[in-house]
Amino acid sequence: MATKIDYYAALEVSRDANGDEIKRAYRKLAMKYHPDRNPGDAEAENKFKEISEAYDVLKDDQKRAAYDRFGHAAFEGGGPGAGGFDFGGGGLGDIFEQMFGDMMGGRRGGRRSGADIQVQVSITFAEAFAGVKKEITIPTRVTCKSCDGTGSADKDQPPETCPSCHGAGKVRAQQGFFAIERPCPTCHGTGRLIRNPCKECHGAGTVEKNRTIEVSIPAGVEDGTRIRITGEGEAGGKGVPAGDLYVHVSVEAHAIFQRDGANIYCRVPVRMGQAALGTEIEVPVVDGSRAKVKIPAGTQTGEHFRLRGKGFSVLRSSARGDMYIQVVVETPRHLSKRQRELLEEFETDAAGHAKGSPESTGFFSKVKDFFEGKL
Repeated sequence: MATKIDYYAALEVSRDANGDEIKRAYRKLAMKYHPDRNPGDAEAENKFKEISEAYDVLKDDQKRAAYDRFGHAAFEGGGPGAGGFDFGGGGLGDIFEQMFGDMMGGRRGGRRSGADIQVQVSITFAEAFAGVKKEITIPTRVTCKSCDGTGSADKDQPPETCPSCHGAGKVRAQQGFFAIERPCPTCHGTGRLIRNPCKECHGAGTVEKNRTIEVSIPAGVEDGTRIRITGEGEAGGKGVPAGDLYVHVSVEAHAIFQRDGANIYCRVPVRMGQAALGTEIEVPVVDGSRAKVKIPAGTQTGEHFRLRGKGFSVLRSSARGDMYIQVVVETPRHLSKRQRELLEEFETDAAGHAKGSPESTGFFSKVKDFFEGKL
């Protein structure tokens, strides 16, 4: 069995860290371990997956509260709404309802309903930015036309109320201190008995069929978002409402951009000479346009430049986040003879000008003091 990671340890934050601290920690580690910066490094890739998983939970107040209280058990079985339990408020009665609701269909306002359906939809980074409509085909159960959903071959003979559970669909048995509920064995949880079952649906009132529906995914949706479409789940039979459809959205990673909420980060390499002398670069924007960024002389690796309003769409809003350009100064390789001569001349001249490289000068000055016992 794989060892479960500690989400706080994965992000290198304390358990009482606030949201901003968690976001900063994730951003720092994501930049460090991103696959684009560590090509072919399986360990870095696994680390990136771990911190992404941890951030997905800890950035959400409800998920974080569940994790703090129950650990990984809060999300086992698919989490609330996907076969897991929502421990947010309620006692054993609520848990029983979730357990047996999955076995016998859900409940809507105290009534049984058709089963909910869970589907996964993958969209591109650009589609998540602009919003998109996706057609999905789902295997589901629809109302049987032969019996109009009654389950009975004789439409004039309605189903009888189950005498064992009196229509509740479940029975309760006392076992010591606990009262255990289970589906009624007589009616198999339906709450009714059919004497002459329909030959098409065998008394279920529904039949299996593939169904294609169009799902609107709004602009600004994040990876892992769950969209609920009421009444598009499995049919519940005569007089029973249909279940719901839950669409789990997966956003594909982008080759250039990284996203944090509504903000976008773009790592841009510049040549050493450009960073030293200053330059102007052109960068792509997620909406397909271009933007010019002025890089001042003396720019160092890691410096950020902010482009306001060039980030991701904010969900269900006309607002947009910002885009941050992270500069990486690239050291030249495979120098020509002339380039080497020029750099050697530059290095000789730079050695006598401490102001030209204040960080290295200050660092090695401290190193000297350390070896002389002054630090």
